[in-house]
Amino acid sequence: MPADLRALLRDLAAETVALDAIIGPLDEADWRCPTPAVGWTIADQVSHLAYFDDVAVLSATRPQEFIAERDRTEAAGGIDPDAVAARFRDLEPAALRDWFVESRGRLLAEFAGLDLALRVPWYGPPMSVASAVTARLMETWAHGQDIADTLGVQREPTARLRHVAHIGVGARAFSFANRGRPVPCAPVRVELTAPSGELWIWGPDGAPDRISGPALGFCLLVTQRRHLRDAGLDITGPAAWEWMEIAQVFAGRPGNGRAAGQFPADPGPDARASSGPVAPASPVAPDSPAANSMVPASHPAARR
Repeated sequence: MPADLRALLRDLAAETVALDAIIGPLDEADWRCPTPAVGWTIADQVSHLAYFDDVAVLSATRPQEFIAERDRTEAAGGIDPDAVAARFRDLEPAALRDWFVESRGRLLAEFAGLDLALRVPWYGPPMSVASAVTARLMETWAHGQDIADTLGVQREPTARLRHVAHIGVGARAFSFANRGRPVPCAPVRVELTAPSGELWIWGPDGAPDRISGPALGFCLLVTQRRHLRDAGLDITGPAAWEWMEIAQVFAGRPGNGRAAGQFPADPGPDARASSGPVAPASPVAPDSPAANSMVPASHPAARR
């Protein structure tokens, strides 16, 4: 298996372990708690991930069957995540958790055997195997954030945020297209501080429009899990501001995100240690089998 795909799958497995460590101890009442995603419970968040894991495996292993089902769905008005969630609300929490773990394990195993050059069909143009895995990781992290926020758990940020940030940077054009707005011509420099203190950089060095700050804040913003005011970012220039005000990494209708002040700004690693329960970053063996990844046609994952 190519090293980059192996690393991606290892990171996806680790993100899965981290989420399962949060949902594993929950009782039945916890699973029915409403999350910040209006109308969705913790159970809905997990069924969403499990369902689209199964769809991703179908697209990779039986592409013609997936395409036929996708075309039927689109002819009927397209995928409705709320309708998908409603279909599985009768599942008991134990069965739902088993479904998620088994579906994710199947996805990891199936994708490990794929040719990296393969392009798999999806909602929009086909995308690479690497893009499909990265999109599943982004969805797992984002929906895991909703669950963590519901429970008051602060997750320890990891280097896996780079995958989310990379998709977020690449989704700039989609964020504008999704709202019917032209993309500003000005390039934007993005400099994010990783959890390790390393600097992650995108865009030309001389660009006057710039975004800098914690990678965690940027990822929370582009997945619309935090309001712009609570992301802790330094933003300079009209093109950068316009982008951050509408940033959206997931497909579907433009989202409203979270309200300003709905969640406190991240206190940083020093304060985090004494501010409440923390879900640790979970290491996972390289070969361990451990959001709706609805990537749109103009999304960077479809071209990666």
